[in-house]
Amino acid sequence: MAQQTALVTGASAGIGAELAKLCAADGCNLVLVARDAERLAVLAGDLARAHNIQARVLAADLADPVAPAQIFEQLQSTPIDILINNAGFGLRGAFAETDWAAHARLIEVNMTAPAHLTKLFLPGMLQRKRGRILNVASTAAFVPGPFMAMYYASKAFLLSFSESIANEVEGTGVTVTVLCPGPTRTEFFERAGITGSKLSQGPSMTAADVAGEGYRAMLAGKTQVIAGARNRWLMRGARIAPRGMLAGFTRRLNLE
Repeated sequence: MAQQTALVTGASAGIGAELAKLCAADGCNLVLVARDAERLAVLAGDLARAHNIQARVLAADLADPVAPAQIFEQLQSTPIDILINNAGFGLRGAFAETDWAAHARLIEVNMTAPAHLTKLFLPGMLQRKRGRILNVASTAAFVPGPFMAMYYASKAFLLSFSESIANEVEGTGVTVTVLCPGPTRTEFFERAGITGSKLSQGPSMTAADVAGEGYRAMLAGKTQVIAGARNRWLMRGARIAPRGMLAGFTRRLNLE
């Protein structure tokens, strides 16, 4: 089989960078996407030298509605075998008081961009009868999220979207996997403005451990994986708990 190529969004740090490392270690060429071209270039150079692969950098802001189409256009001559939609960010605050422009960016990055990139790259995978898509959601997808309402809702969208497309492509040689991490030691808490919250101060996983679980699930063709035994146990309880109770619980986690 020819050398595969993996496209990873949000690849400059955290779970995205760790997923890129795993792809490179398996001999995949890389297309790394994020806003920070300098950090991407450093990572691309390190992985290219370490694993004798090609690593291409595409600096793009997925909050821009035209970014997915521009990425796809630049890769017309490069079949993408693995699409990893990892880019995403959180936003804390009462919905009535927060800035709509920030919510609009979140919707573009967390929901529209992964759906659009999947729409663009999936047909080629189906035509070649092989391909893997990994969407990075969150355990937030399973519960309401007061004071981070749009973030939690965006991850619920990504979970439902991924499970639906996974069913559509059954038997085609293409698989869709959704990874649902819990709290993870990345830059997420700083960017979301929740470093002082109970959620940020509780148990967490490393980005490398989360990426490892997601990557293995993707290779196995699993539809869904919740990273971490503790998180899997908590989400089993969430499935049977009243939604109002869950909203109260996450409200306390998201407040300082």
